[in-house]
Amino acid sequence: MRLCSIASGSSGNCIYTGSERTHLLVDAGISGKSLEAGLRKLQVEGKDIQGLLITHEHSDHIKGAGVLARRYGFPIYATGGTIARMKRMKSLGAVDPGLYHVIRADQPFTIGDVEVEPFSISHDAAEPVAYRFSCGEKHAAVATDMGVYTDYIVEHLQGLDVLLLEANHDIRMLQAGPYPYPLKQRIMGECGHLSNESAGQLLCRILNDHMKRIYLGHLSKENNYAELAYETVKLEIELGPVTYKPGDFDIQVAKRDCCSEFCEW
Repeated sequence: MRLCSIASGSSGNCIYTGSERTHLLVDAGISGKSLEAGLRKLQVEGKDIQGLLITHEHSDHIKGAGVLARRYGFPIYATGGTIARMKRMKSLGAVDPGLYHVIRADQPFTIGDVEVEPFSISHDAAEPVAYRFSCGEKHAAVATDMGVYTDYIVEHLQGLDVLLLEANHDIRMLQAGPYPYPLKQRIMGECGHLSNESAGQLLCRILNDHMKRIYLGHLSKENNYAELAYETVKLEIELGPVTYKPGDFDIQVAKRDCCSEFCEW
């Protein structure tokens, strides 16, 4: 399998994943030009993409979806609630309704040789999901935009080889920062975003001997920075109720506006 973050942050998200035969995107929250430039670095072209998987309808996840759909005509997979919201968004432009494919949480489906399993997450969107991917005995997941994690989410993240996980904000930076109070409450709420500490605590429940790489993604530009996210997550693992140490795993912070290191396993 393969996974690479083309962009991951509060201003735009797009993740490439799949296999040698199957090329998929999770979200398209950046411009078509930036997305195509990222794919070229991976030696993939837009025409090679076999499916765009949308997590939810916020602009930092769908901004480029309309342009790409018109240019390449690949199918767009999303929940019914997400598709309904997308169809009402004039900013996407005209999208052929036939390109939309309704998916449901906990109902796996297959694209090429990759099994895709959507699972529900807690976020202030219509019907948001995260995704788990499997190809044979290889497994990966992209899980961001979660206000909280539950036993249900932990179960869906078991046995992974590679994970891109949200580490959105540092709680102290957010509390002391310039955001209006209601926005701070939204971000810290059950339908908001995972903090650095929460990301580390979640990792303590899903680390396993086969984990090859962990990307920390969807960092807030205003309320976090890469070194702080990295060190906080490492500390949570170090102090957590697990036998693993942070050095046992390749932990990287996904870059905001360019490709992160490509992972193939």
